Amino acid sequence: MKSKKMLAPILVTVFVVLYYVAYFGFLISLLNGIWKYALGIIPFVLSIVMIKVCMERIHEIKKGEEDDLSKY
Repeated sequence: MKSKKMLAPILVTVFVVLYYVAYFGFLISLLNGIWKYALGIIPFVLSIVMIKVCMERIHEIKKGEEDDLSKY
């Protein structure tokens, strides 16, 4: 049952990371110079953050905290 609950965060993470790569890849292909490298760092950092958040959410689900909004 927990594997079904982990599917949504994983799918959202995969789609968002793919979006970052595609969107910023398109922008990078249009630019030259230092902007190309600056925009290359942004999707990398955002992807790392998304993967970290997904890993934390999976850890919460495994611990049994499926509904973390009920704490607030």
